[in-house]
Amino acid sequence: MKNTEDLVRQLSGFLEDSPLNRARINDADVTFYADPVCAVAGAGDPFFERLREPEIVNPGFRLPGEWLPDARSVISIFYPLTESVRVSNYAPGHPSSEWLYARIEGGDRCIPDSLTYLVDEFAKEGVRAVVPSMDPAFKVFPGFTSNWSERHVAFIAGLGTFGLSKSFITFKGVAGRFGSIITDRAWPVTPRSYTDAYEYCNQCQACLHRCPSGAITPEGKDKSVCGAYLGTTREIYAPRYGCGKCQTKVPCEAGVPPRRKGTGLDSGTDPE
Repeated sequence: MKNTEDLVRQLSGFLEDSPLNRARINDADVTFYADPVCAVAGAGDPFFERLREPEIVNPGFRLPGEWLPDARSVISIFYPLTESVRVSNYAPGHPSSEWLYARIEGGDRCIPDSLTYLVDEFAKEGVRAVVPSMDPAFKVFPGFTSNWSERHVAFIAGLGTFGLSKSFITFKGVAGRFGSIITDRAWPVTPRSYTDAYEYCNQCQACLHRCPSGAITPEGKDKSVCGAYLGTTREIYAPRYGCGKCQTKVPCEAGVPPRRKGTGLDSGTDPE
């Protein structure tokens, strides 16, 4: 792979072929994730050090070089959900079957498989690569924080900014999942087209009105309330769970809404 375009082509082909990226649901064939997008940060970007601040992620955040000696690049990947999955979740109340399958079969199984595939492809080219979220050193701490944060990494890499719901707004919207890979190959760095961590959020509060748990307020999102609600869906739909109402039927669902600058950096890891 010579550039990010090659990487996206490889990933798109993997998703097209993977049986974990589709299922028969309610008498219809449903594909979960569409073609991904990616962006690249330099492993030495000073923003990574900032993620150790308690009000941003936590002091236990591991720097790229702590995951992979001689790390040179961090590739952040957004896997957008297909329109059929997004629309299926428009109705108020509990999550749709399509959303639940996309979250578990797609997000928790297919996406990790795709990242493993990339690591193997890099190895064929003599490039070392690590997926922090799949590494034995990955840890989740109380309060929905961890020692690696996909969305904060996406911000540093230039994929987008945070929103009121603590979802992450890319130019393909918020409805999707993230992954990342650290490599010892230097990739061209993606310029950040924003200066503020909430720059793409226009504070329309549509996500607030979509949230069935009341976790979202004009001040932001209470992750403990959100997490408790997700727990109730697990009780009903085990082994699947999820919600995603704040990511669907909102202006930022599949793109960036009209901009309005805010302030500050998001804190913590969204449980959804």
